[in-house]
Amino acid sequence: MASFPRALQTLPRRLTSRPVHGLSSPISRAFQTCTVKAAVAHPITAHGPPPKAPEPAPEFDRVTGQAAKAERGSTETANGTQPPPSQVSSLLKKRFWKDVHVVKNKDGNYTVLLDKRPVRTPGKEIISIPSTKPFLAHTIALEWDVMTSAQQALKNHLIPLTSLTSRAADIALEDEHGQTTTREQILSTTMRYLETDTLLCWVPAQERYNAEATAEGNEAQESLRDIQMRVAKDVIGFLSTNVWPGIEILPVLDTNSILPTPQPQATQEIIRQWVSNLSPYDLAALERGTLAAKSLLVAVRLVVEWSESFRHLQGSGPKRFGIEEAAEAASLEVRWQTDMWGEVEDTHDVNREDLRRQLGSVVVLVTGEKQ
Repeated sequence: MASFPRALQTLPRRLTSRPVHGLSSPISRAFQTCTVKAAVAHPITAHGPPPKAPEPAPEFDRVTGQAAKAERGSTETANGTQPPPSQVSSLLKKRFWKDVHVVKNKDGNYTVLLDKRPVRTPGKEIISIPSTKPFLAHTIALEWDVMTSAQQALKNHLIPLTSLTSRAADIALEDEHGQTTTREQILSTTMRYLETDTLLCWVPAQERYNAEATAEGNEAQESLRDIQMRVAKDVIGFLSTNVWPGIEILPVLDTNSILPTPQPQATQEIIRQWVSNLSPYDLAALERGTLAAKSLLVAVRLVVEWSESFRHLQGSGPKRFGIEEAAEAASLEVRWQTDMWGEVEDTHDVNREDLRRQLGSVVVLVTGEKQ
């Protein structure tokens, strides 16, 4: 043990020395330090748009080692092979037609031509528009005439009337073959909306607040419930008098309960039978209007007011229920809240215009030439 301190004494002495516990001789230990440098935030010198998103590599067949073929579509080349993804993308970015024409066929119906190619449904059927709907044919032609690329035709919100007319054409084709698949789907969807119809969901009565306002001498303003009841009774009165005479339509939310009240069984059967007997164009329009307004009753009122199939119910005077009236009836509560608290930019205003766009497509689809 005597040699241990002597060995320690041979270590080089650097910087500082401190004694080791239990030993009388000091031990020198070296410390290595470096200068601390602060981080420097360099300015952003990059210019131009952000880089493009990475594209996935083509899938390869493990057996042949060749790229797997994608689904065959309208972009196949002349020899039947599928072009590479980059070429498909470039083809969709171009407009492969120059002019759009509306021609009248020998049977009197209209067809929209892209140069010499007729506009077709997703099922590759040529869209044939009835002779009584020239406005619809020219509006569809306008949709295709304002396009700048073929890729825009893949977005339904850019071709609302083309997609809606294709829906009606599919229903008509099924009717010719005695099929009811699409009709049953639309019937099931629209009847579900009747259970929670926007037009029939009223806010509970606030009698306490009305009494306080009257006691203070303030002028009572029309409440949201009063507005909902007024608009609903106008629509229900027309439907129960002209469309479904004697029918009873009840509010689905009229109390503090959160569970909707179902309509009477007789009411449901009458409405179901009426919807199932609509023409293909009226049925497709009713589906679009119901989904847009979240209300079957508002959609029925709009279709009956403008469809050429219900001219006997419309009268000779001006239209009393149009796009604006239908949009207001479908968004009473939203407008009430935005008038009180303000609207969110790029949300409420966009939804408002989109609702009118969809309801407008309903009117154009069902309108006839002699309106």
